[in-house]
Amino acid sequence: MIIIMSSSATTAQIARVVERVERDKLDVHISQGEERTIIGVVGDDRHIDRRQYIAYNGVEQVVPILKQYKLVSRVFQAANTTVDVGSATFGTDKIELIAGPGAIESEAQILNIAQTVKALGATVLQGGAFQARSSPYGFQGLGEQALKYLQSAGKEAGLATITAVNATAQVEMIADYVDMLQIGASNTQNYALLKAVGKLKTPVLLRRGKSIKIEELLMAAEYILAEGNPNVILCERGIRTFETYTNNTADINAIPLLKQLSHLPVLFDPSEATGQWNLVTPMALAAVAAGADGLMVQVHSDPQEALSDGAQSLKPDAFAELVTQVRAVAAAVSRQ
Repeated sequence: MIIIMSSSATTAQIARVVERVERDKLDVHISQGEERTIIGVVGDDRHIDRRQYIAYNGVEQVVPILKQYKLVSRVFQAANTTVDVGSATFGTDKIELIAGPGAIESEAQILNIAQTVKALGATVLQGGAFQARSSPYGFQGLGEQALKYLQSAGKEAGLATITAVNATAQVEMIADYVDMLQIGASNTQNYALLKAVGKLKTPVLLRRGKSIKIEELLMAAEYILAEGNPNVILCERGIRTFETYTNNTADINAIPLLKQLSHLPVLFDPSEATGQWNLVTPMALAAVAAGADGLMVQVHSDPQEALSDGAQSLKPDAFAELVTQVRAVAAAVSRQ
């Protein structure tokens, strides 16, 4: 449930309500708005009488939330959450661009791509260091050395950085190198990992799993927020269906739906959603028109020789064309 305090509620009145919630052995999450304070009550509240809270001075309304996800819900917070990652701010009218290779192959490679995508308008540099491949024989990444290359390239190009974390043991080490942590599709419901990144304040990009329903994605985000980290961005990257022409099926309707259900920013990854470079730009445009707050695009200087995800990576000139078209669509829907 959520407890809506009146606009005139004092600090002392809010504190008394919080004290009561904690006495009922429930967790408290406070959202301080410009006009009023909302107290989110998290936990099994079936044993309490909600009417008792109405008796407290300063309480305007007590609203039960039937959905299991509370902190990520629009009911808990009506205003959009914005997440700062370096110079980028996700959740505003501006379409932020994350770009880079699927995997970091060398220091020269990631630096070259960093400078290229920066010049074309990207604000965050991506690159895989620990590759979670479906095949044990695929390229597994360069590990911590790749993180050093990514950090150096980001600083030199003036870009924030992001990479995937696949295990709880990696979280703090990877967080020392990058500005944003990515939870990949294979780990969307890795609850131990979600709790681990939730204990940090480092921004988290949470990708939807291939067979994960929208409610399950929101519940995964709830795990992170419940641990105290509010800096979460959702990412739609396609789902598994019976269709085999594409790597995944791009679920564009998930974008406006997620934005209706949740206050968190929503990104779209057209590279993973399609698996084909020639479909990336059309799907990116559709996502922007549908309300996405940003795009995550794989870019490689020589996709034919890429050690990972070459078929879905754009060459720099194709990425430049994508940026031009995205700007046109953004302007048409009153975005930047």
